[in-house]
Amino acid sequence: MLKDFFGKVASFLHIGGKDWIAFLLALALSFTVWLIHSMSEEYSGVMTVPVEAESRIEGRSNISTLQSVAVARVRTTGFNLVASAGRERRKPVRVKIDPQDLRRTSGDDFILTGPARSNYVRAIFGDGTVLETFLSDTLKFRFPKENHRKVPVIFVSDISYRDQFMASGPVRTVPDSVIIYGEQDVIGHIDGIRTLPLSLSNVRHDVHGAVKLSKPDGVRLSDDDVTYAISVTRFVEIVSTVPVTVKNAPSGRSFEVRPSSAEVVLRCVFPLKGDPSEGLGVSILFSDFEKSVTGRCVPTVSGLSDGVIDYRVLPEVFDCIELEQ
Repeated sequence: MLKDFFGKVASFLHIGGKDWIAFLLALALSFTVWLIHSMSEEYSGVMTVPVEAESRIEGRSNISTLQSVAVARVRTTGFNLVASAGRERRKPVRVKIDPQDLRRTSGDDFILTGPARSNYVRAIFGDGTVLETFLSDTLKFRFPKENHRKVPVIFVSDISYRDQFMASGPVRTVPDSVIIYGEQDVIGHIDGIRTLPLSLSNVRHDVHGAVKLSKPDGVRLSDDDVTYAISVTRFVEIVSTVPVTVKNAPSGRSFEVRPSSAEVVLRCVFPLKGDPSEGLGVSILFSDFEKSVTGRCVPTVSGLSDGVIDYRVLPEVFDCIELEQ
């Protein structure tokens, strides 16, 4: 009967053979265009989405073990409304939540309430979604405690500078320490987390950027990368010859230091402000001499001016000999 109906329609429209196939294709194309246009329009409707939270709460798992269901009336496209219709039966949406937006209620339970929920409307319900009102009061999650400890970040680099340029201080990283999570017998042996090696050459300006952290096997890190900043300055070298003395020696005891003088090579910020070698002193601490078995000691330098960013003493080790009275 249906065949006869389409046959009469085809006869009425004078459609036959290839024209019939073209007619069907045109009809299907028209329906597709209409459907896409209609589904692209905005509608008001209720969306229900299961949510799994991810958050970096210190000392706790970063993935919630308790899922929550977000229910809200929204304005969005027909595509989003249709896609959300069966979402409750599918894998939950994982949403990254700022720890500051979570409030602990008791034990391992945390909730996301109030204005903070509005920050995650798109993450939960999808792009192009405008919230009208939440129908669920709170989103509740559970973040169990984990074995953890805080360790420093160790910056690994191979940096060469243009002639007469150098770093004016240590590399600064943010954060300068991270929290590691894992089995106690694993994390107990980790004293620091290294960055991936950073290689730079011919550096003459301040540099900054981000670098990944090298994650040991069997652990989780609170951060995947860190930002770094290196201050670079031009310098000049000043060489000064300074006598070496023994400092804090008890009264009545005298010493001889060999050699009796040291060359101190100062690297100073360019341009120089005054004489950086003025007031410079090199000495052997008596306490170091007492601890030494052979009398060979590393000197200390005092009187360094603010413009000195680095120095070295030549030779590096001196012989200290107590003289008989």
